[in-house]
This record gives sequence, C-alpha cells and structure tokens, in this order.
Amino acid sequence: MSQTARTHGAQLRIPATYMRGGTSKGVFFRLDDLPEAARVPGEARDRLLLRVIGSPDPYQKQIDGMGGATSSTSKTVILSKSDSPDHDVDYLFGQVAIDRAFVDWSGNCGNLSAAVGPFAVANGLVDPARVPDNGVVEVRIWQVNIAKTIVCQVPVTDGQVQESGDFELDGVTFPAAEVPVAFKDPADGEGAIFPTGNLVDDLAVPGVGTLEATLINAGIPTVFVNAADLGYTGTELQEAINNDAEALARFEAIRAHGALKMGLIKELAEATARQHTPKVAFVAPPASYSASSGKAVEAGEIDLLVRALSMGKLHHAMMGTAAVAIASAAAIEGTLVNRAAGGGKRNAVTFGHPSGTLRVGAEASLVGGRWVIDEAVMSRSARVLMEGWVRVPAETL
Repeated sequence: MSQTARTHGAQLRIPATYMRGGTSKGVFFRLDDLPEAARVPGEARDRLLLRVIGSPDPYQKQIDGMGGATSSTSKTVILSKSDSPDHDVDYLFGQVAIDRAFVDWSGNCGNLSAAVGPFAVANGLVDPARVPDNGVVEVRIWQVNIAKTIVCQVPVTDGQVQESGDFELDGVTFPAAEVPVAFKDPADGEGAIFPTGNLVDDLAVPGVGTLEATLINAGIPTVFVNAADLGYTGTELQEAINNDAEALARFEAIRAHGALKMGLIKELAEATARQHTPKVAFVAPPASYSASSGKAVEAGEIDLLVRALSMGKLHHAMMGTAAVAIASAAAIEGTLVNRAAGGGKRNAVTFGHPSGTLRVGAEASLVGGRWVIDEAVMSRSARVLMEGWVRVPAETL
C-alpha cells in the first residue's frame, strides 16, 4: 500500500446541483444531504463549502473546485423544507471568499433567489398539491440570512419546472423562462431603511474626502455615492475599475466607513470580516455607452446609470439584492439614486449596468415618519446546469 493510500481517505460524495440564477451561479445542497457535521452552522460547514468551491486559493482561480473565480460564481446555497405554514422552503446563502478561508453569511444573493424556487419545486420541497400540471406555482421562500420573505413565480409545464423560454436578461448569454421575484418588506431589521435617519449623509472617508452618500438597508445594505464625486461618469466597465488597485482601495475605504456609519460594524477593522455587506455603488444620470457585450445602451432607454462592487470588485452586471436597494432608493424622493433618475415620485426604474439594462420596481410609503417598502420586484431566469454529486477529500471534515 502506498503512503498516500495509508494517510488519506476516500473522497466524500455529496448530492448537489449546480445552478444559474440571474447573473450568478452556485452549488445548491439540500440540508439533509450534507454530512451530519455540516448540517449545523460552524467550522465544519464552512470548511466543506470552502473545499467544494475551491477556496482559499492564492492563485485566485478556484481550479480545484466548483467556483468560477468571481464573486458571482463563488456561491453556495443550502435549502430545506420550511416548518412555517407560510413558507415552502428555507434558504440559506453562503458567499465564499476566493483567496481567504472565509464564508460570509451576512446577506442574501438576490440573483440566486430566482433559482431557489425552481429547485424547491423540482426537489419536492413544495407541496405537490400546490404545483399545477401547467401554469405557475408561487414558491414562498424564507431567506434565513436576513429573515425576510421572497416569493418566486415558477412556470410549470407538464408537471415539470419550465426552464427554457424567450426571456432575455442582460449579462446572461442565452434566453430562458422568466421567473418574477418579489422581495417582501426588504428593509433590514424592523423597517430601518435609513439607519442614520437621513436620505443623504456626508460620509467622511480619509484619503478620499467627504462624499454625499445614501446609506440604505433594503435588499442588502448598500452605500450609494455619486459617480462624478469620484471622477467617474457611471458608464465604466469592469476593466476601468478592477485593473486599478488605487480605485479598488478607495472603494473599500468608502465601504468600510459606510459600514461603520450604518452601524453594521463597531470598529473599522471589522469590515475585512464582512466582505459581502455592505455593497458600495456609484450612480449618475443617463448617458449612452457600449455594454461589455458591445451592445449599445442609449441614454433615452434608461433612467439612470449604476455600477456596483461586490467582494472588492466591480460586478459584471448587477447583484439582485443591490437591484432591490436601487429600486427602493429610487422610489424615495431625495436619495442620490432618485436624484440621478431625475427626481420625483416613481415606482419603477430602468438602470444601465456594465452588461446592459435592468428594470426594477418598488413601492415606498411614509408611515409614522419612517419610510416603508412593501415589496421590490424584478424578473430573472434560472436553469440547472449540472446535477449529481460533488466530491471533497474526506479529511475536509
């Protein structure tokens, strides 16, 4: 027997599904399919998910795992049948760092939320009596990370999830079936949409300056700043930001100081252990530009421009949760997002992002002196890419 055979066990074989949801991809697990030690939060679960995705990887390629070396493709989802009579499935999201041994559980992935509904139907997590032979089934999702309800409208044909279709989503190459997603009461906490109480704050960032900022907790905590205040037009693509180390450092400083002002952290140093939240985004009035695919985006077809960073890099399109934050902020007169869109009362906006455009909607109302968002809505698509088993070395656990 070789030395390797004596010291290393066989690989673990774990049922899993690799899915695209919106402009993200992730590895989906049923909670009951995980090794027993990983069925509860803790180090064993984190070690398993890191190894599945291929992190930490100092080469930042995730070659030895399922990750795709971007924040959009370094994601994991754990699902289980909900005990709540008002929900079908409990959804837990883990954002896996690429070059560090860290899984961030502090927020949701809005894009993968669109895949949770189809997965739940296909894997028996929704009562079969609620699934029509042909039509649409409303899947009620409890988002465990942020304790919020999400509702997916999942198309069904001949008793099976309908994945193919004509719906086109900028940032995704091929069309698929449309999956409308509603984020109910998306404000973080008990309706605390604006944690500072202000629609616009002065955010002092050493080395950058004092910036106007809208700090909002809706969908995901987000720090919005004006593109012009940073010397940008809002039409930038990934290479303009991600190839500029100084720019990335400035955005991280803005993010960290925004997190401190929002009360998400108590000390600035804590920001490094909370990479998934908050997001930082910059906005500008409409302008024409060429998207990353070469597609022309005309100023007249959008209400504003938005670029957002995720896990320290400019996102190739737009995070679903950040789109909820955009819709919510746009619906409230006076925020930087609303101003960039031309001001006034509005319940929907179409914004330009690096891959094209996206339309999102939200209804805002002032109740007892506090802003409330009933729900934010957008359409995504989702598709199973591969299903079977993932394998990890036995010593992982």
